[in-house]
Amino acid sequence: MPELADLSVAELLAGYARRSFSPVEVAKACFERISRHDGVFNAFCLVDEARALGEARASEARWARGTPSGTLDGVPATIKDLLLTKGWPTLRGSRLIERDQPWVEDAPTVARLREQNAVLLGKTTTPEFGWKGIGDSLLTGITRNPWDPTKTAGGSSAGAAVAAALGMGALHVGTDGGGSIRMPAGFCGIFGLKPTYGRVAAYPASPAGLLAHIGPMARSVDDAARMMEAIARPDPRDVFSLPADNGSWLLDLEKGVSGLRIGFSPRLGTAQVDPEIAAAAASAAKLFADLGAIVEPAEPELGDLREAFYRLWTASLARPLLGFARERWHECDPGLVATTEAGERWSAQEYLSADALRMRACEALARFHRRYDLLLTPQLPLTAFTAGHDVASPDQTYWIDWTPFTYPFNMTRNPAASVPAGLHSNGLPMAIQLVGRYYEDRVVMRAARAVERAQPWAMPKPP
Repeated sequence: MPELADLSVAELLAGYARRSFSPVEVAKACFERISRHDGVFNAFCLVDEARALGEARASEARWARGTPSGTLDGVPATIKDLLLTKGWPTLRGSRLIERDQPWVEDAPTVARLREQNAVLLGKTTTPEFGWKGIGDSLLTGITRNPWDPTKTAGGSSAGAAVAAALGMGALHVGTDGGGSIRMPAGFCGIFGLKPTYGRVAAYPASPAGLLAHIGPMARSVDDAARMMEAIARPDPRDVFSLPADNGSWLLDLEKGVSGLRIGFSPRLGTAQVDPEIAAAAASAAKLFADLGAIVEPAEPELGDLREAFYRLWTASLARPLLGFARERWHECDPGLVATTEAGERWSAQEYLSADALRMRACEALARFHRRYDLLLTPQLPLTAFTAGHDVASPDQTYWIDWTPFTYPFNMTRNPAASVPAGLHSNGLPMAIQLVGRYYEDRVVMRAARAVERAQPWAMPKPP
């Protein structure tokens, strides 16, 4: 039998019901993993063993009485340190935020997990204000890849991905403004979903505005679907949150892909892709065809969105620092300061021109989805690179230069998932990306589950 820290949500709930083990034993197993691994990999910026064990004991008592409450009663989970969590500081990876202040409110996602009686273990690392695609912060240090600690874990949901991969909790909340769920999921060999914008409520609103999504990161598609059942609900504090959709996220998960139309774009225009990753994506396309999908080469014709995204991102990410005195900016990541200074320079017309390109991309993808249910691409064009570096090579100037497959779908706000696709010959994970129509997150999950079921080896576990 797998160790308790490695069990799926379904296995945990079944074990609690049989009294084979308890939520307290599972929480202690997760803390043992944290103690064993976090000194090297640095996934957590806060661990609250006393509070979590108190929640686990309350869950244990409910299961003992035969009255579990909520769909995740006793399941261990973590929160990315960009989301407000009652009783815990939310420092957003920054030395600018004062730790000693009242922390009296839960973000919607945190509140939904509490309502389902998940056991919250702690908060996971992020770069300062989530500004870049790796997990480094002057406040918390470097978050490292579970497959090779000399490599980056990606970001900005770095700690969440590492915690998932190493069994330091079953469910993990991530955020994604340009790939921040999907990039670390891809580098660390786990599943991650960026839901349709508004599917998971956000409060306070992200500085990244319409680019920013909140979603699940987990070791399996089934676990992520169970998490979505808890968190995919509206909240009155988020005016963009979608109306309640009470259908089960598990109901259609095993339907497979037979009859779905999938457009395969191996380069999404002109991206340069590692040959082994390109081959893994092509193998995924063949797998979908073998499973009964109609798979065709297809391009969504989004255009070159790099400069438009850069303008929108830097303008948005300038907002946090502009709330602090410039005399304190020396305490910040120099890259965030440079991002803020770049964001200050855009005129209103330059910003609106970038937003117009965003709208054209939305329209182009909507046309693509009139024919195709899903878009299949590589998820990243490379495997994890050296830890402590913002870019993969000297010819790159900003983090988006090494992730051409992720940020376009923050521009369009469609659901998109990172699905493990086996290991590269260098021993590091590879991944594919599935992009769906607006509001059809379940179709994305269903296709991801088909891959997971057909190729269990594609969901590898770190050595």
